[in-house]
Amino acid sequence: MPALFLRKLTSSQRSTDANVQVGFALAFVAGAANAGGFLAVRQYTSHMSGVVSAIADQLALGDLTLALAGFGSLLSFMLGAACSAVLINWGRRKRLQSQYALPLLLEAALLLCFGLLGSRLALHHAMSVSATVVLLCFIMGLQNAIITKISNAEIRTTHMTGIVTDLGIELGKLFYWNSSRMDPAQPCVLANRRKLRVHGSMLAMFFLGGVAGATGFKHVGYSATVPLAGLLVTLAILPVLDDLRGRRPYKL
Repeated sequence: MPALFLRKLTSSQRSTDANVQVGFALAFVAGAANAGGFLAVRQYTSHMSGVVSAIADQLALGDLTLALAGFGSLLSFMLGAACSAVLINWGRRKRLQSQYALPLLLEAALLLCFGLLGSRLALHHAMSVSATVVLLCFIMGLQNAIITKISNAEIRTTHMTGIVTDLGIELGKLFYWNSSRMDPAQPCVLANRRKLRVHGSMLAMFFLGGVAGATGFKHVGYSATVPLAGLLVTLAILPVLDDLRGRRPYKL
């Protein structure tokens, strides 16, 4: 049943398969928001490595305004992650089924705001950075913390550096030649084929999301994020309704 499947994705009762499946959906959302957001604000907002490097560069060049803008992006991402952690830990204390769904609903609401008000937000600035950049960084921090908490830090969806690294490691194992004359006491080098499939699929979902997000923004503008918000609501709404109805935890 679709309802049963959706309930398993974001309920408090977790499984490895559910973590991977929700990871695919969130990787698509992150890719779409990151690529579409770049067309809107000319800045990628899903990973902070480039932002921190840019802050260092601008400080070295003496451009304090741009350095301050980078710091604002970094702070917004961090606050998004902190907000996600607060919501999840509060939900755990309250024994809610929706402890992971609540930050997803917040992300959906913020993406909806970006889609409906993005052009107006671009006119406002805080700490020398536009409100649209601040909002997107907050959303990316929020989502990255959600999937990190859900999967116990095994899955990331807003940036692909770790995933591409893991793919490279497993490919190195896959093509490693185990000599027939090797010491029997030494174990064979074997690739984790499941990890290859999962990480390869995660990378593909992020890429497909990027294509969809960029294409959508090119043709319809900021409102291209409205379907993304709808997807997140679909993922998150059933555990929230279960809590409102006082339904018992779902057993995997």
